[in-house]
Formats: sequence, C-alpha cells, structure tokens
Amino acid sequence: MADEVNERRSTTRRNYMKYGGALVGSGLLAGCTGGDDSQNTVTESDSTPTATETTTATPTETTTEDSSYSVTIEPVGDVTFESVPQTWVAENASWGDMGVSLGLEKPSAIVLTGEYRTWAYEDIPGLSTGKEDMISLWQDGISKETLLEIDADVHFIDPNYMTNLIPNWKRADVTEMAERLSPFCGNTSFSTYSWHEDYPYYSLYEATEKVAQVFQRMDRFEALQALHDETVSSIQERLPPESERPAIGLLSPASTQPEKYYPYRLGETTAYKHWHDLGVSDAFEGSDIQSFTSDRGTIDYETLLDVDPEIILFYTDEHWTRSEFRETYLTFLQDHDVASQLRAVQNGEVYPAGGMYQGPIINLAKTERAAKQLFPDVFGQDEQLYSRQRIADIRDGDV
Repeated sequence: MADEVNERRSTTRRNYMKYGGALVGSGLLAGCTGGDDSQNTVTESDSTPTATETTTATPTETTTEDSSYSVTIEPVGDVTFESVPQTWVAENASWGDMGVSLGLEKPSAIVLTGEYRTWAYEDIPGLSTGKEDMISLWQDGISKETLLEIDADVHFIDPNYMTNLIPNWKRADVTEMAERLSPFCGNTSFSTYSWHEDYPYYSLYEATEKVAQVFQRMDRFEALQALHDETVSSIQERLPPESERPAIGLLSPASTQPEKYYPYRLGETTAYKHWHDLGVSDAFEGSDIQSFTSDRGTIDYETLLDVDPEIILFYTDEHWTRSEFRETYLTFLQDHDVASQLRAVQNGEVYPAGGMYQGPIINLAKTERAAKQLFPDVFGQDEQLYSRQRIADIRDGDV
C-alpha cells in the first residue's frame, strides 16, 4: 500500500513540477570535500532532459501555453514550474525568512528549526513568531521518509549541501527525491565551502529574488529591496567616519561559562551582511586566528588578549535579550581572572550577535540592533531604524 501511495505521489508530482535543466550548471566539475567526485558532486550529466524542457524566461512570462515558467537557480540551473508552488521546505532560516518576507507562511520544514530565530517578527503587525507546525528535517540525519511525508512543492536546498553535509546522501538520492517530489534548488550562501567554489554565492537579495521568482511575487521583492536600500542608506548617512568605526571580534562561546571560543572571521557571505553595511572591520585581520568554519579550531583567553578586540560579539545557540545576555555572559567575564583584562569586557562592550542566518526581515532587525550596539551615541536604544508597518504592508501585497 505504501509503495502504491508513493508511486501515485511520484506520478502526480512529476506532472505538477519538473526540472527544466541540469542539476548543476555547466562548469561545476571540480571535486567536493568528504568523498568520491562521482558520489558527492551534483553535475550536469545527472539531469534527465525531457521533451518538456524550456529555456529560461523572465519569471513573469509564461514559457508554454499552460502557464509554466522557468527560474534559473545555481547550481541546479533552469527549473520549470507548471504552476506556483503552495508548500515549501527551506535549507535554513535564511531561506525561511526570505519566503516569510514575501508574504508566505513559514516553510513546512527546515533542517534545524532551533536555528530559525523569529524574535524579529515580534513587532511586525500580523506576523507570528510561532514555529509549532514546522518540522526539523534533521533527526540524526535527514531521511527520505521525512521528505516524502512532508511532500513539499519545492525544496530551497542546495543539492550539494545534501551530498556533502548530510550523512549517507549521494547524488542519486537527491535525483530520486527531486523526481518523486519536487526540485532541490537552493544555494548555500551563508557560509563558504570548497564544493561551492565553481558556482556563485548569492547575496541576500539575489537569493530572495529567486524565491520571489519561484512564487511569482516580484512586486513584493522590489518593494522589500527598496525598503532595505532606503533603510541602510539612512543609517549609513549617520555613521561616523570609517576611521572611527570599531573592529569587532565575532566569537561563539563553547558554553555559558566559556573558557574557549570558536572564532569567526568577517567573511563575505550573507551571514555578515549587516556588519559590512555598518562599515566595521574584523579584529582578527592580520592575526593567525582562522575562522571556525575553515579549521574548526578554538581559541582561549590568552590568544584573545593578544588581539584584544574593541567590541566582542557572541554567536550563541539561543536568542538572548540584552539584560539576559549581560547577566549570563558579561557577569561571568567580568569575574574571570583573564577575561576581565580584555578591554571589551572592562568597557562592557560585549554583545549578542544573534544567529548566522538572515533573510530580509531578520537582516533589517539585526542591522538595527548592531547599529545601536556599536554606535550608541548615534542611534537611540528606543529608536526604530526601519518600518515594521511597511514590512507588514509589503507582506500583504500593498506595494
């Protein structure tokens, strides 16, 4: 009976939505970390061309008489949709927030729901912070059974993410799920990976535009981008000269009473967008300290003292309010024999950095919070630097 249900689902899904091109664009032929190239790299030869393939078109245009349309999303290439998807899955909170920013309901599932920080939704009219109905795909790995049960119309998950970071997933498994369910057409842009170097990393708004194209919400996307540009421009006009902006040290504490930290270098991926928009620099620049994402190493207080950042920001496993953070982390640091020697600790310049993931709404919230943390003499703590109501209006289609 289960096989019959899956076969009916597979047939229906293939009629509903089909790949319109290669799983990976031409040129993605380099090897990937963690395994044999033939198993772990999704390449152009893995696609299954059909007579229904179409060329890439402007997303608001139809490519066939039955209103199908194509969207190009690297590394997959051209993806053809017979109609606008209704249900979706996101690789992480960045893609989840992109869809929510465009007025969609939250995705049916993401890899880890705990990494979807929805605090930024609290003061957006009509937007719930709840994640009760969202499924965590990760349960000691990601199973095909979970994906089949969710039965989403589109997966904003980079296929190379699945084959390089998810245990036991091979190229054939991704192809099978794409054929039985729907495309895997995300782009892992929040962090750098060796297997990602042969296709572009999308900026936050490049990725959001892809979501808008898939869901046919380009009017909302353009309004969001305009709001972002206006907000960032107005903030930047008030910033002090570059020579007076701080160098920040981004760290992930190993515990709430940390003796070691995972350092993060100020990279170019979507995770660091708000720091770049605020024009701050990396306190670890010029040091031998490597990013946690490259060698997984930790540093201790003696190493941190050699750099002695002006401002320290913590990536943590949960969302902390300013008062909770100071009571938990800053108090510990101030009482620590070595940590108390850091100038950031002595000056009370230690703050929560939030999570790594961000779409348009979370980015605006993180930019506002970071501006107030780094430049308290310029931006008042009670000042709103972006319009919550405008976000609500855009989500509702009032563009």
